[in-house]
Amino acid sequence: MLKMQTERYLSRILSFGAFSVSIFILWAIVTDPVNVTKHFLLGVFATSALIVSQIFGFKQLWRDCKVAILLAALFLIFSLSAVFNSSSPSIQNFYGSFGRNTGFVAYLFLTLIFVSTLVLRRSESFESLIKSLLLAGLVNVVYCLWAWQVGDFVGWSNPFNTILGTFGNPDFIGAFLGIFASVLVAYLFSEKVKLWLRISGVAILIVTAIEIKHSHAIQGIVVAAGGIALVLFYAIRSKFKSNIPSILYAVFVSMTGVFAIAGALQKGPLSQYIYKTSVTLRGEYWNAGINMARKFPLTGVGMDTYGDWYRMMRRDSALVLPGPEVVSNAAHNVNIDILASGGWPLFIAYLALIAITIISILKATFRSKNYDWVLVSLTVGWVCYQVQALISINQIGLAIWGWLFSGAIIAYEISTREKIETKNSNSIPSTSYKAGYQGENLSPQLLASIGLVIGGLLAVPPLSADMKWSAAVKSGKVANVEAALKPGYLNPPNVYKYLQAAQLFEANKLPDLAYKYSKIAVDFNPNNFDSWKLFYYISKSSSADKDLALQNMRRLDPKNNKILDRPTS
Repeated sequence: MLKMQTERYLSRILSFGAFSVSIFILWAIVTDPVNVTKHFLLGVFATSALIVSQIFGFKQLWRDCKVAILLAALFLIFSLSAVFNSSSPSIQNFYGSFGRNTGFVAYLFLTLIFVSTLVLRRSESFESLIKSLLLAGLVNVVYCLWAWQVGDFVGWSNPFNTILGTFGNPDFIGAFLGIFASVLVAYLFSEKVKLWLRISGVAILIVTAIEIKHSHAIQGIVVAAGGIALVLFYAIRSKFKSNIPSILYAVFVSMTGVFAIAGALQKGPLSQYIYKTSVTLRGEYWNAGINMARKFPLTGVGMDTYGDWYRMMRRDSALVLPGPEVVSNAAHNVNIDILASGGWPLFIAYLALIAITIISILKATFRSKNYDWVLVSLTVGWVCYQVQALISINQIGLAIWGWLFSGAIIAYEISTREKIETKNSNSIPSTSYKAGYQGENLSPQLLASIGLVIGGLLAVPPLSADMKWSAAVKSGKVANVEAALKPGYLNPPNVYKYLQAAQLFEANKLPDLAYKYSKIAVDFNPNNFDSWKLFYYISKSSSADKDLALQNMRRLDPKNNKILDRPTS
């Protein structure tokens, strides 16, 4: 069982870690300002938290959360199965595709966050997690307002011409602001909140709403509306002894939700206000992911390798809209992404983790009608993440809150249950803090530092490789570019670097080097369509090379009649 100071230290690691992963970005020294940085920080804090939680709280964790631990273990086992059975490069399966970084290692870290959070028992620990999200949201609100009104000080390409926040994408920042707004409303409904803080919170909510609208992200509006509606349900439920008002409210919100979903599907009176072409596009991406699971039901196509299989698995209608040349490397639905990546075993394990979280929510909710802002905040934050996950790509800065709050909800339900049992039995609670505890001669600070090092060593390769590649390209020197392409522990190979290098060499009249690295690209990942396409167009490609490239392009995109004949430049 955890000592009080140990749990406090653990909650700080988790809170600061989640906050850092959400807001921290790098630019100028990397080509990807968002994902490689968040991936690295996730690994550092996840491993640190796990070591502290397991050394000091494993017995408590196993006693209270056997099912959650077993499901988390199964999730990782099935993820590894997907990695080892994938025809895509192992290193891509481990670290994910460029610009995503949601491979096996990222899911390992997210699972460690989930497991570490399960040992928390103090109310202050859960409040710390919630406040870290509120602080990350406030930082983004201020940053987005500055970028919108003054100008973005981050030197990144912004083709969207709108706010990006610390997530690098308007959809992601819109969704995060929706989560933030919902949790902030849940917090403001607490009776303990002072008047000045409530007034400030309302002002922040107004600014947040304006920013969500400015992001042009429908998912931000959906997440905020759904989250706030859920908060109001808890608030109404706490104000009346009778269940009738809350039931009527739930029916009204449900009917509104049905009309909204119908509108998103271009049906019903709300379709003109809600429907966007992107909904149809998502339908095609979802269908392709489901087809991947049908072809590989037990193993999936591999972790974060959806992009290698999209062309092969898309249906005929996808060639009309979004079109034969429009592709995706993610299903735009986290659940279907997981289904496509690891097949039905991984998908079922993931759904089971969601199910036990829902069960914990229901248990804690039905335990009391009083408005518990901690429970409501955790529940709303988690539900909002799940809502955006139904229509969006997995992104580490968002995903960390889904996994963190999932573990926190399960832990909070156990914590409140034990408090009631203790009150009824007048006995000492099992989570009380005694002088002796598992690992009492070890320092949590020392263990956390060891975890930081281990996590950093495991998570740093993509960040290190991207920094080397950025520096090499900026130098303009052939020797530096080639050095940055040599595989190594701190420089894992990446098909997109090979393609960019080949294009750079071709453009700078270095055909031998262009051919060399375009050939390396197709050897590295024979399932990457763009590699074969570039190999076809490289000036030094022979007639035999072009025939081979064309055969593989047809293999990878069998429904596209536009490549049945040899492409022309």
